[in-house]
Amino acid sequence: MSLDIKICGLKTEAAVAAALAGGASHVGFIFFARSPRYVEPSEAAQLRKLATGKAKAVAVSVDAEDAFLDAIVSGMAPDMLQLHGKETPVRVAEVKKRYGLPVIKAFSVRVATDLDAIAPFIGIADGFLFDAKPPAGSELPGGNGLPFDWTVLSRLDPAVGYFLSGGLNAGNIGEALRLASPAGIDVSSGVESAPGVKDVGLIEGFFRAVCQAQSDRAA
Repeated sequence: MSLDIKICGLKTEAAVAAALAGGASHVGFIFFARSPRYVEPSEAAQLRKLATGKAKAVAVSVDAEDAFLDAIVSGMAPDMLQLHGKETPVRVAEVKKRYGLPVIKAFSVRVATDLDAIAPFIGIADGFLFDAKPPAGSELPGGNGLPFDWTVLSRLDPAVGYFLSGGLNAGNIGEALRLASPAGIDVSSGVESAPGVKDVGLIEGFFRAVCQAQSDRAA
Protein backbone atom coordinates (compact mmCIF):
# COMPACT_ATOMS: atom_id res chain seq x y z
CA MET A 1 0.00 0.00 0.00
CA SER A 2 1.35 3.41 -0.90
CA LEU A 3 1.83 5.89 1.90
CA ASP A 4 0.49 9.42 1.65
CA ILE A 5 2.98 12.03 2.82
CA LYS A 6 1.83 15.49 3.85
CA ILE A 7 4.30 18.30 4.47
CA CYS A 8 2.37 20.87 6.46
CA GLY A 9 2.86 24.47 7.46
CA LEU A 10 4.50 25.52 4.19
CA LYS A 11 5.28 29.21 3.67
CA THR A 12 7.87 29.48 0.88
CA GLU A 13 8.25 28.39 -2.71
CA ALA A 14 11.51 26.61 -1.85
CA ALA A 15 9.81 24.50 0.81
CA VAL A 16 6.90 23.61 -1.47
CA ALA A 17 9.33 22.68 -4.23
CA ALA A 18 11.29 20.44 -1.85
CA ALA A 19 8.10 18.74 -0.68
CA LEU A 20 7.03 18.06 -4.25
CA ALA A 21 10.50 16.88 -5.30
CA GLY A 22 10.44 14.37 -2.46
CA GLY A 23 7.11 12.99 -3.57
CA ALA A 24 4.63 14.58 -1.18
CA SER A 25 1.04 13.60 -1.89
CA HIS A 26 -0.31 16.54 0.12
CA VAL A 27 0.92 20.03 0.96
CA GLY A 28 -0.62 21.85 3.90
CA PHE A 29 -1.15 25.51 4.64
CA ILE A 30 -1.98 26.81 8.12
CA PHE A 31 -4.72 29.38 8.69
CA PHE A 32 -4.42 29.85 12.43
CA ALA A 33 -3.16 33.31 13.39
CA ARG A 34 -1.25 32.23 16.52
CA SER A 35 0.80 29.70 14.58
CA PRO A 36 4.31 30.60 13.34
CA ARG A 37 3.26 28.78 10.17
CA TYR A 38 0.32 31.06 9.43
CA VAL A 39 -0.16 32.28 5.87
CA GLU A 40 -2.72 34.59 4.33
CA PRO A 41 -5.10 33.03 1.77
CA SER A 42 -3.49 35.13 -0.97
CA GLU A 43 -0.04 33.77 -0.07
CA ALA A 44 -1.31 30.20 0.00
CA ALA A 45 -2.95 30.75 -3.39
CA GLN A 46 0.42 31.49 -4.96
CA LEU A 47 2.15 28.57 -3.25
CA ARG A 48 -0.56 26.02 -4.04
CA LYS A 49 -0.18 26.77 -7.76
CA LEU A 50 3.15 24.97 -7.60
CA ALA A 51 1.37 21.83 -6.46
CA THR A 52 -1.38 21.81 -9.08
CA GLY A 53 -1.51 18.39 -10.68
CA LYS A 54 1.23 17.11 -8.37
CA ALA A 55 -0.14 17.08 -4.83
CA LYS A 56 -3.35 17.91 -3.01
CA ALA A 57 -3.45 21.30 -1.31
CA VAL A 58 -4.88 21.14 2.23
CA ALA A 59 -6.18 24.19 4.10
CA VAL A 60 -5.82 23.75 7.87
CA SER A 61 -8.02 25.79 10.19
CA VAL A 62 -8.98 25.77 13.86
CA ASP A 63 -12.63 26.37 14.82
CA ALA A 64 -12.94 28.79 11.92
CA GLU A 65 -16.20 30.60 11.24
CA ASP A 66 -17.86 30.54 7.83
CA ALA A 67 -16.59 33.98 6.81
CA PHE A 68 -12.97 32.96 7.31
CA LEU A 69 -13.45 29.61 5.58
CA ASP A 70 -15.14 31.46 2.72
CA ALA A 71 -12.04 33.63 2.36
CA ILE A 72 -9.74 30.61 2.45
CA VAL A 73 -11.69 28.56 -0.07
CA SER A 74 -12.28 31.41 -2.49
CA GLY A 75 -8.74 32.71 -2.03
CA MET A 76 -6.67 29.56 -2.54
CA ALA A 77 -9.08 26.90 -3.86
CA PRO A 78 -7.86 24.02 -1.66
CA ASP A 79 -8.43 20.40 -2.59
CA MET A 80 -9.22 19.46 0.99
CA LEU A 81 -9.98 21.06 4.34
CA GLN A 82 -8.47 19.99 7.66
CA LEU A 83 -10.32 20.95 10.82
CA HIS A 84 -7.92 20.96 13.75
CA GLY A 85 -10.10 22.40 16.50
CA LYS A 86 -13.09 21.28 18.54
CA GLU A 87 -15.45 21.02 15.59
CA THR A 88 -18.46 18.76 16.18
CA PRO A 89 -19.80 16.14 13.75
CA VAL A 90 -22.57 18.61 12.87
CA ARG A 91 -20.01 21.29 12.06
CA VAL A 92 -17.97 18.90 9.92
CA ALA A 93 -21.09 17.99 7.97
CA GLU A 94 -21.93 21.69 7.53
CA VAL A 95 -18.47 22.46 6.20
CA LYS A 96 -18.56 19.56 3.77
CA LYS A 97 -21.94 20.64 2.43
CA ARG A 98 -21.01 24.33 2.21
CA TYR A 99 -17.83 23.81 0.19
CA GLY A 100 -18.22 20.41 -1.43
CA LEU A 101 -14.72 19.45 -0.34
CA PRO A 102 -13.34 16.45 1.54
CA VAL A 103 -12.70 17.13 5.21
CA ILE A 104 -10.01 15.67 7.45
CA LYS A 105 -10.82 15.90 11.16
CA ALA A 106 -7.86 16.12 13.52
CA PHE A 107 -7.79 14.70 17.04
CA SER A 108 -5.35 15.08 19.91
CA VAL A 109 -4.16 11.81 21.41
CA ARG A 110 -2.35 10.90 24.61
CA VAL A 111 -3.95 7.64 25.72
CA ALA A 112 -5.90 4.90 23.97
CA THR A 113 -9.30 6.13 25.15
CA ASP A 114 -8.74 9.43 23.32
CA LEU A 115 -9.42 7.50 20.11
CA ASP A 116 -13.02 6.93 21.21
CA ALA A 117 -13.75 10.52 20.16
CA ILE A 118 -13.71 9.60 16.47
CA ALA A 119 -16.79 7.35 16.67
CA PRO A 120 -19.40 10.09 16.00
CA PHE A 121 -17.37 11.31 13.02
CA ILE A 122 -17.14 8.00 11.18
CA GLY A 123 -19.11 8.29 7.97
CA ILE A 124 -19.01 12.10 8.18
CA ALA A 125 -15.33 13.05 8.05
CA ASP A 126 -13.46 11.82 4.99
CA GLY A 127 -10.38 11.00 7.02
CA PHE A 128 -8.71 11.51 10.36
CA LEU A 129 -5.44 12.92 11.62
CA PHE A 130 -3.99 11.97 14.99
CA ASP A 131 -1.65 14.45 16.67
CA ALA A 132 -0.21 14.56 20.17
CA LYS A 133 -2.09 16.47 22.83
CA PRO A 134 -0.50 19.91 23.21
CA PRO A 135 1.53 20.60 26.35
CA ALA A 136 0.04 22.69 29.12
CA GLY A 137 -0.01 26.36 28.22
CA SER A 138 0.46 25.86 24.48
CA GLU A 139 -1.63 28.07 22.20
CA LEU A 140 -1.22 25.62 19.31
CA PRO A 141 -3.49 22.58 18.90
CA GLY A 142 -0.81 21.00 16.70
CA GLY A 143 2.70 21.58 15.43
CA ASN A 144 4.23 21.34 18.89
CA GLY A 145 6.85 18.79 17.89
CA LEU A 146 5.62 16.18 20.35
CA PRO A 147 5.02 12.50 19.57
CA PHE A 148 2.57 10.29 21.42
CA ASP A 149 2.49 6.57 22.19
CA TRP A 150 1.95 5.14 18.72
CA THR A 151 1.11 1.70 20.11
CA VAL A 152 -2.34 2.96 21.17
CA LEU A 153 -3.30 3.08 17.48
CA SER A 154 -3.37 -0.72 17.37
CA ARG A 155 -6.84 -0.62 18.89
CA LEU A 156 -8.27 1.17 15.84
CA ASP A 157 -10.44 -0.65 13.34
CA PRO A 158 -8.10 -1.36 10.40
CA ALA A 159 -10.75 0.14 8.11
CA VAL A 160 -10.17 3.58 9.66
CA GLY A 161 -7.81 5.54 7.45
CA TYR A 162 -5.72 8.18 9.17
CA PHE A 163 -2.72 10.47 8.95
CA LEU A 164 -0.18 10.05 11.73
CA SER A 165 1.19 13.34 13.00
CA GLY A 166 2.94 14.74 16.05
CA GLY A 167 6.68 15.05 16.45
CA LEU A 168 7.63 12.99 13.41
CA ASN A 169 11.10 13.50 11.99
CA ALA A 170 13.79 11.61 10.08
CA GLY A 171 15.06 10.06 13.30
CA ASN A 172 11.81 8.46 14.47
CA ILE A 173 9.72 7.84 11.36
CA GLY A 174 11.07 4.30 11.06
CA GLU A 175 9.91 3.45 14.58
CA ALA A 176 6.55 5.15 13.97
CA LEU A 177 5.88 3.07 10.87
CA ARG A 178 6.97 -0.08 12.67
CA LEU A 179 4.47 0.49 15.47
CA ALA A 180 1.55 1.95 13.50
CA SER A 181 -0.06 1.42 10.11
CA PRO A 182 -1.25 4.85 8.95
CA ALA A 183 -2.58 5.56 5.50
CA GLY A 184 -0.52 8.74 5.60
CA ILE A 185 1.99 10.68 7.64
CA ASP A 186 2.05 14.41 8.37
CA VAL A 187 5.19 16.33 9.27
CA SER A 188 5.67 20.00 10.08
CA SER A 189 8.03 20.95 12.93
CA GLY A 190 10.17 17.88 12.23
CA VAL A 191 11.47 19.48 9.02
CA GLU A 192 12.09 22.94 10.46
CA SER A 193 15.27 24.71 11.58
CA ALA A 194 13.16 27.04 13.75
CA PRO A 195 9.41 27.33 14.43
CA GLY A 196 7.74 28.04 11.10
CA VAL A 197 11.00 27.90 9.13
CA LYS A 198 11.09 24.89 6.82
CA ASP A 199 14.56 23.53 6.04
CA VAL A 200 15.03 22.08 2.56
CA GLY A 201 17.77 19.76 3.79
CA LEU A 202 15.57 18.41 6.57
CA ILE A 203 12.70 17.87 4.13
CA GLU A 204 15.01 15.91 1.84
CA GLY A 205 16.33 13.92 4.79
CA PHE A 206 12.82 13.10 5.94
CA PHE A 207 11.90 11.64 2.57
CA ARG A 208 15.06 9.53 2.56
CA ALA A 209 14.16 8.23 6.02
CA VAL A 210 10.62 7.41 4.90
CA CYS A 211 11.94 5.46 1.92
CA GLN A 212 14.28 3.51 4.18
CA ALA A 213 11.49 2.83 6.67
CA GLN A 214 9.21 1.54 3.93
CA SER A 215 11.97 -0.72 2.61
CA ASP A 216 12.57 -2.05 6.10
CA ARG A 217 8.87 -2.69 6.63
CA ALA A 218 8.54 -4.49 3.31
CA ALA A 219 11.48 -6.72 4.21
